[in-house]
Amino acid sequence: MNNLKQKILSENENDLNQIEAELSENLKPYLDLVSDVARHILFAGGKRLRPLLLVLSAKLCGYHDDYAKTVSTALEYLHAATLLHDDIVDDAVLRRGKTVAHSVYGNAITVLVGDFLLARALAICADSGKIRVIHIISNLTENMSTGEVHQLMRKGDVSLTEDEYLEVIRRKTAVLFQAACTISAVISDAPQEKEDALANFGYNLGLAFQMVDDLFDYIMDTADLGKQVGADLREGKLTLPVIYALKQANPADREQMVKIIQNQDFSVEEFQILTALMKKCGGIAYTEQKAMACIEKAKEALSVFEPSKIKDSLLDIADYVLARRT
Repeated sequence: MNNLKQKILSENENDLNQIEAELSENLKPYLDLVSDVARHILFAGGKRLRPLLLVLSAKLCGYHDDYAKTVSTALEYLHAATLLHDDIVDDAVLRRGKTVAHSVYGNAITVLVGDFLLARALAICADSGKIRVIHIISNLTENMSTGEVHQLMRKGDVSLTEDEYLEVIRRKTAVLFQAACTISAVISDAPQEKEDALANFGYNLGLAFQMVDDLFDYIMDTADLGKQVGADLREGKLTLPVIYALKQANPADREQMVKIIQNQDFSVEEFQILTALMKKCGGIAYTEQKAMACIEKAKEALSVFEPSKIKDSLLDIADYVLARRT
């Protein structure tokens, strides 16, 4: 997996460096404090998958103008805005291995900077001169907000179904990846077949990304994860590994799991018991299988494109999403 990650970074080094430069250049805040808070989240080690997907997908459609890198920053600003807001809602402690922004700067400033980043994203998209790009971003923002509300409504609810979970991650994550790939086709004036293919690629990639992310809470330690182990569960987020395990567990195991889940102050030992029960009931393996199926769908969607180094890079990213551990 590390070799794959290094391959992706090496082959796309120039694009990634330009994306970093664009993120800094296009921030343009009115006040230094806005810049400080924005940079706290923007330059804390994000993988830049979404902007890189947009740039590579545009190249796949024959578009090589540097504007692709400019518009790609809108996706990263929007994503950063949701993280700032989410961490406040979830009362999170760590994000990407750093103290969360609201613990450093306060809730009020952090919320407002999140609003600024959202506005900045919309302004960049408006500069594209393409109304469809603005529509994609506005629909994306609506979906992500609705997904967060849905998740909050079902906080700690052990009756949450797999279908509901999939709807939440569709709105929260899949549509963001989908938007990155779709915008690339729009700015490239690509034919509908290629736009649909890239939209399907991004959508399934996003689903898999979130499923793998949700596994990390149960298979990684804090140093690698960048946030507290068990944080999702303490925040009342029931994800697919838990949902499936609860469904498959016998009455005694389910009762023990529910007791731990509903106690936000569970101990390390209790969390280890829960993780063991989840493995026993197939929650970990099932989530891995679902993520793998999504990656296969994503890769299949690119079959409409001829073989190329750019297509290979996108396929490598799909494999990385499934195999990554950071």
